[in-house]
Amino acid sequence: MPRGTRHELTGILLEGDFYPVLRVADGGEWRLEITKTWRPLLGKRVAIIGVRDGFDLIAVERITLA
Repeated sequence: MPRGTRHELTGILLEGDFYPVLRVADGGEWRLEITKTWRPLLGKRVAIIGVRDGFDLIAVERITLA
């Protein structure tokens, strides 16, 4: 997938080393570059909309409970 593409993903929000991580149903993981408060959503199923900004990095525009 090319960089700059828009993605709508749903998965479980997990703690990462530097970025929070979204684990999707197929077992893949995306690191999330996010400025909004996300810690209260840890361990919960969330939906994100964002733009790909690297190999496995999504710049999140919106995050909500799924």
